[in-house]
Amino acid sequence: MAVSPAPISTEAYDAANGALSAASLAELRSNFAANPTNRIVQNAVTQVSVDDVALNRAIVTTTDHTFSTVLDDWAVTNQKQSGRCWMFAGLNLLRVGAMQKMGLKEFEFSQNYTLFWDKLERANYFYEAIIETRDQPLDNRTVGFLLDNNLMSDGGQWNMFVNLVKKHGLVPKAFMPETESSSSTRRMNSILRSILRQGAKELREMYADGAMLDTLRETKNTLLEALHRVLCIHLGTPPERFMWQWTDSDKQFHRTEEMTPQQFAAEFVTIPLDDYVCIVHDPRRTSPVGRTFTVEFLGNVLGGTQVKYLNVDIDLMKQVTQRSLENGEPVWFGCDVGKQMRRDIGLWDANMFEYDAVYGTDFSLDKAARLEYHETQMTHAMLFTGVDIVDGTPRRWRVENSWGIDNGQKGYYTMNDNWYDQFMFEIAARKDSLPADMIAALEQEPIVLPAWDPMGALAGE
Repeated sequence: MAVSPAPISTEAYDAANGALSAASLAELRSNFAANPTNRIVQNAVTQVSVDDVALNRAIVTTTDHTFSTVLDDWAVTNQKQSGRCWMFAGLNLLRVGAMQKMGLKEFEFSQNYTLFWDKLERANYFYEAIIETRDQPLDNRTVGFLLDNNLMSDGGQWNMFVNLVKKHGLVPKAFMPETESSSSTRRMNSILRSILRQGAKELREMYADGAMLDTLRETKNTLLEALHRVLCIHLGTPPERFMWQWTDSDKQFHRTEEMTPQQFAAEFVTIPLDDYVCIVHDPRRTSPVGRTFTVEFLGNVLGGTQVKYLNVDIDLMKQVTQRSLENGEPVWFGCDVGKQMRRDIGLWDANMFEYDAVYGTDFSLDKAARLEYHETQMTHAMLFTGVDIVDGTPRRWRVENSWGIDNGQKGYYTMNDNWYDQFMFEIAARKDSLPADMIAALEQEPIVLPAWDPMGALAGE
C-alpha cells in the first residue's frame, strides 16, 4: 500500500514568484526521510532496475503463453538498429501468403529494398513540402517540424507501406540483402538529413530570389541525384529484373521467368492491398467516432494513397482483429510498445508495474489525457498472429515482433487484453470486416490534423 506524502506547506514557497525556498527544500527532505517505506524502496531501486522492484509478480505467474488460435509456424525477423517496424510488420504480413504459395516454411521479402525506396520517395516528399511552404517563415511551426529529425526517420504508416509495394514492388531478401546501414540506420540518416536541410536552404533562397515553380523543381531533381547516390552507396542498388528459384517443402524445385519487382509482387502478394483500411482508437474529445482523419505532411509517395484513419470504438477494433485471426489472417497494428512491457519474458499488461506503490505517486491519466498531454503515442508496429478466446471474448493476444529471437518467447510476445484497451491505437483491416455504417463513413473527406499530432507519430520513429 502506497503511503501518501505529507503536503508541503504554502509558506515554504516564495509568495512573490513561487520559487522553491530553503525552507521548502528542507521540508521535502524531512518528509522523505520520515517515511520508512521511502528508504526501503530507495535501497532497492539504487541497486536494481525500478522495473524489477515494481514488477507485479501475480501477473507474470498467472499469464501463460498459450492461445486458442495460433497462425504462426515461422521464425520472427529482426529489424536490428533501425526504426523499420511498420515495414517489417507489413512484409511479415505479406510473406504469410507468399510462403503458402511457394510451399515454404521460411521466406523473407527484402526489407532493405523497401527501405531504399522509402528513403528516396520520402526525400522527394520532403522537398515538395519545402516548396509548398516556401512562402512561410523559418520559425513557422510546420516548417520547423519539416526540418526536424522526422524528415528522414525510419518510421511509417500502413498506407505508406502499401504505396511502396504498389509503386516499386518487392524482391526476395536474397536479391537485396541487409547492409550495415540498413541494419543500423542512424549514421546514414544523419547524412541524409544534412543533405536534405542543405537542399531546403537552397530551394527557399531560390524562391526568395524570385525563382518560379518549374525552376525549383528542376533544382529538386538535381538534389535528388545526390540522395540517390548516397542511398546506393549505403544500401546497394535495387535490382530491376531477376529470376527467382526455390525448392519447396516437398523438395520440388521451382523457377520463375525473369521478372520485375512489380511483377514479383503481383505474383506473390496474395492479399488485396487496395481493400485494406486503417482504423484507429483515438478517444480524445476532438476525435469523434465514425470520422476519418489524416495528418498534414504525413506520407512518402507523392501521388500515392493518402494516409487516412477511421476512428472507431476499441471494442469494434478488437472484434475486427479477432475475426481476422479466426479467419486465418494475421493483423498489422500500431501501439505504444514501451508502456507496461516486460521484454525478457515477452509480456504486456496494463498493470505490469506497480509504480504507484514504489513512488507513492498517482499515475491515473486515462488514454485520452495521455494523448493530449504527450504521455503516449504510437511508437511501434507489429503483427497479431494469435488470440486466446474464452466464452467468445479475447483475454490475450499473440504478437509477432521484429526484434529477433533473443527476447520474448523466441521473439513472440503475449499481450493481455487490458493492455490492448490502454495502449493499442491502430490496425489495418479489410474494409468488408467493418459494419455498414463504418464502411460508409470511410467515404468522408478526412479532418486534417496538424503535422505534429500524436496520431502521426509512428512515421517519426
